[in-house]
Amino acid sequence: MHALLVEDDDRMAQALGTALAQRGHTVRRVGRALDALRHVREAEFVLLDLGLPDLDGLELLRRLRTVCDAPLIVVTARCEERDIVQGLRAGADDYVVKPFRMAELMARIDSVRRRTDPHPGRPHPGRPDPGGPAAAGSRPVRAGDVEVDLAGRTVTVAGAEVRLTRREFDVLAFLAARPDEVHSRAVILDRIWGDVFLAASRSLDVHVAGIRAKTGRSGLVRTVRGFGYQLGLPGPDAGSGER
Repeated sequence: MHALLVEDDDRMAQALGTALAQRGHTVRRVGRALDALRHVREAEFVLLDLGLPDLDGLELLRRLRTVCDAPLIVVTARCEERDIVQGLRAGADDYVVKPFRMAELMARIDSVRRRTDPHPGRPHPGRPDPGGPAAAGSRPVRAGDVEVDLAGRTVTVAGAEVRLTRREFDVLAFLAARPDEVHSRAVILDRIWGDVFLAASRSLDVHVAGIRAKTGRSGLVRTVRGFGYQLGLPGPDAGSGER
């Protein structure tokens, strides 16, 4: 794997670069946002610090996601809930707060890579298999005026396309592929994130909130209190769908 390490602290960059190299990865280290944007297209994985000298890291993350879909983990000292939520909503696949255990970070990298970079020809563990029943006939799933194209990985609302992050689409596609079922939080986290450790995080809630906000259909994802979520039948002014 070729990793792009965006880190302006020399000591931290050296430690991370050494750990990645010991696992057989090649690393390009940059310390500025401009250089990150210049080299991100060649990266197979990105580690991103948010405390950069030339641009706020969250803004850089948003810009990176417009040009690159590579797996990305934020590694930062920012530990406020607001920063974590914003990072996940902006498209980070995971969020690690400094100081951290190097072994744990390496395990998280492996986990994210398994979820986002499957071997060719094998279905993504958190996405409906384009050749399976979820996409049979390539017929989109409709919920009110929302259309979810599982095979094409697109979402339209009242005929207008809505851009979701990769993870937001994965959650919505999983629910849309089985619209009559109520899915537990544990099952969704296992199927989409493939990591039981994330069951204690707010990642799922953050991505559900992102789906509701971006589509403007708060009832598109129904919350079943104390259990999980289900695809809803939203209207433009629908409520939260809780029951």
